[in-house]
Amino acid sequence: GTARADGVRAGGGTRGADGVAVASGARATAVAGRASEEGPVPVISPLVRRLARDNGVDLRRLPGSGPEGLILRADVENAIERGATRTDTAPAPVPSSAPVTDGTRVPLKGVRGAVADKLSRSRREIPDATCWVDADATELMRARAAMNAAGGPKVSLLALLARICTAALARHPELNSRVDLEAREIVRLDHVHLGFAAQTERGLVVPVVRDAHARDAESLTAEFARLTDAARAGTLTPGELTGGTFTLNNYGVFGVDGSTPIINHPEAAMLGIGRIVPKPWVHEGELAVRQVVQLSLTFDHRVCDGGTAGGFLRYVADCVEQPAVLLRTL
Repeated sequence: GTARADGVRAGGGTRGADGVAVASGARATAVAGRASEEGPVPVISPLVRRLARDNGVDLRRLPGSGPEGLILRADVENAIERGATRTDTAPAPVPSSAPVTDGTRVPLKGVRGAVADKLSRSRREIPDATCWVDADATELMRARAAMNAAGGPKVSLLALLARICTAALARHPELNSRVDLEAREIVRLDHVHLGFAAQTERGLVVPVVRDAHARDAESLTAEFARLTDAARAGTLTPGELTGGTFTLNNYGVFGVDGSTPIINHPEAAMLGIGRIVPKPWVHEGELAVRQVVQLSLTFDHRVCDGGTAGGFLRYVADCVEQPAVLLRTL
């Protein structure tokens, strides 16, 4: 027999629509008895179990639409939409003589409420994956210092990373796209409208730099500064907060190395930048102290596979380590 994901041995069977083995023969009896509190739950996919657990769905009370009652991912997602969580059938709390306090309640509204809705939709609709790499940013930091020493407007590090990002998107346009669910099409976009995460007293906002692919480092620096000031002052217009095609998230400003950010729906990817710190690094065959940064890419797995995502991230890392690589695409 074969082994189920939960470790229970089972007789032969077929494979369901989601590509996992389903019960047959002797297992059918066990599956049919799913309503029993002691019997096995007819779920094989660990992804389906995790989705249910994270959203509070009680699998024992959920009918499956798969072969012989197997619970599929679609069944759990439908239950989440209906609000069929454990709280629907949870037993009444046992009375206690101690007073029950609710703690402090913070209304989920305004910017925080809008962000919550958008992030929830992104996690619900987008099958995201994340890859990351450490890169030696020493040469990029030196290049920026040389630019700023030459006179003229100062160039920000974020602007250089944005310029690298738009060059990478030109090589991997799959990541500058969105998915049209109704038409079942991937829409690749002609322009890069680059969003960047900005933390304000009102919460997280994502201003958008229009036509970032057509801007040089000085123009990007100026626009990042203008939009950041407007974000902190609360004067961003709806047009400056919408229409992004790709997001750059510099969470290194918070003193952290890495993250797995949630994609800004309906975009297809987000590039994360950690803090740049001195670390031991093998450089030209010798151990040295170099300025190292962790880069992470979270992407919609529907628009591309890991090879494309890895190629994008590797190109970004190569430009960070050797800024002259970027000259090939300018």
